[in-house]
Amino acid sequence: MARADLAARIGAAVTQAVARAYGRPVLVLPHPSAPLRARPALAAWPGAQVLPHRLGAWTLLDAAAEIHLLAADHTLPDPIAALAGAAGLINKVGTPAISLFVEGRPRDAIGDWITALAATVWTCPFHGTPIPPAAGLALLAQWRLVATQNRQVAAVTGIPVWKRASLAPLFASIRGAPAFCTAPGAGLKRAVKARGALVAWASGMPPTLPAAAAAADVPLLRLEDGFVRGSGLGARFLPGASWCLDSQGVHYDPSRPSDLECLLQDAEFPAAVLARAVALRATIVRRGISKYNLPSHPVPPLPIGRRIVLVTGQVEDDASMRAVTGPVRGNLGLLRAVRADEPDAFILYKPHPDLVAGYRHGRIGQADLLRLADAVVTDTPLPALLPHVQALHTITSLSGFEALMRDVPVTAWGQPAYAGWGLTEDRDPIARRTRRLSLDELIAGMLILYPRYLDPVTRLPCGPEILLDRLADASLWRASPWTIHRGLQGVVTRFFTRMGGLS
Repeated sequence: MARADLAARIGAAVTQAVARAYGRPVLVLPHPSAPLRARPALAAWPGAQVLPHRLGAWTLLDAAAEIHLLAADHTLPDPIAALAGAAGLINKVGTPAISLFVEGRPRDAIGDWITALAATVWTCPFHGTPIPPAAGLALLAQWRLVATQNRQVAAVTGIPVWKRASLAPLFASIRGAPAFCTAPGAGLKRAVKARGALVAWASGMPPTLPAAAAAADVPLLRLEDGFVRGSGLGARFLPGASWCLDSQGVHYDPSRPSDLECLLQDAEFPAAVLARAVALRATIVRRGISKYNLPSHPVPPLPIGRRIVLVTGQVEDDASMRAVTGPVRGNLGLLRAVRADEPDAFILYKPHPDLVAGYRHGRIGQADLLRLADAVVTDTPLPALLPHVQALHTITSLSGFEALMRDVPVTAWGQPAYAGWGLTEDRDPIARRTRRLSLDELIAGMLILYPRYLDPVTRLPCGPEILLDRLADASLWRASPWTIHRGLQGVVTRFFTRMGGLS
């Protein structure tokens, strides 16, 4: 390529980067392999800040949100491009903070890199099978992104002792596992001393903790279970494998925006991510996967030729229900509202599995059930019921999201994370959710981009696809012997419920 043509092309690329940076820095610097006193040809380009000194490859990558490799010969990839892929800077979602221009390196060194790359054997750490280099680089990018985020975490609070060992890998980084503190105050002090962030279990943290963290200039991250938790009930203390870590709020609390809401409102969804969402949905529907993945039972007899409406109950003292501000609150209130809204429908009421198991509160009395519901189903899992119903009503339950994935119309009486995007009938809409999403975009945000997943076998960060594969192995989802009391509690509670001793 002629030098004049190369200069024009480089100039156009820099101009576009400056415009796209929206006032953020655009840096130009020599390639790490350039001569010591090399000066970038773009040194005088308007809008670009020149760093004349060489920097190490990972120093560059830590500073950049975009990498532009500028050289006369683009027929061969640069090793910096491969490292950028491993750093997660390729197809990054969001507005770049810094655009970094690195001017080219000798062709013979590039040839050496290609030879080394071709000779490398890449193996999937989860299945032990060969994978292409691109898949290996993508996995490294995911791990490095998680490790970078974890470096800021200094302390974790609100996690029971029995759960800490299983959660420690979630925050793994070069700094090691963060300190687990029982008392929020101790965790805050630890974070202040280490100049890091504090992670708190969202539903159990004191209401005063956010203000205290802000006053101490400590970033506060809220932790909750993910949307495909694993196999078995959390109230039974069975281990989970997906979590939501949020820097702004909590996905189930609509009083303030969460990272998930902002992602769904503003993010771009690359075609590759949407393709994963399509495949993920197909797998979930085909395998009958839900949040808890409980043992299957037959579907009860249902009337033919009549509109069947499924109403899903919730745990009434759960944090998502405490956050409800609309007129319909509690399971009895929901059932009354649905009966008034669907007077001629066959209403099938499904209480939350934790209530059926005897662990939590929110049971509706028998007299009200007989008056408002046509049938009550307890043992049949939600995925088995959804193909037989024409609509689902809920307050904030994740059952609404699972119904959307199976093309069942959903009415949301509260303000769950999946509502407000044009996919549900919203009885208590949120004005700030103005974007209209496709179902694939919603799935991409809620199951791919927002949660974190840990492989229960290797304890390494993974994608949701690996978790779905692991759900087939029941031996991976067993309660700790230290939590046997929880199972006994459920047995006793269910006995007294059948005897009419609890309301």
